[in-house]
Amino acid sequence: MDDQTRIELEAAAFRRLRDHLAAHTDVQNIDMMNLAGFCRNCLSRWYQEAATERGIEMDKETARTAFYGMPYAEWKETHQTEASPEQQAAFEISHKAHG
Repeated sequence: MDDQTRIELEAAAFRRLRDHLAAHTDVQNIDMMNLAGFCRNCLSRWYQEAATERGIEMDKETARTAFYGMPYAEWKETHQTEASPEQQAAFEISHKAHG
């Protein structure tokens, strides 16, 4: 497989992940962090970091809007629920183990 095809496949997989997460707003970021060690915010940060590595200036909000498909504050207001004490405790445990 040539590099261009690999890049196109990786980009398609990323877009599919982004779209999948957009369609499953019931899955909370804290649950993703507790289970997988990353969330939508991580993905938007990685997007921003990739832009920076290529000399493209991009702030956090621009990257989040590109990933969430709307301003983060709007997504948070519409889809994010308050973390339960159990979710918060699991987050503390998982982050002590990972870093």
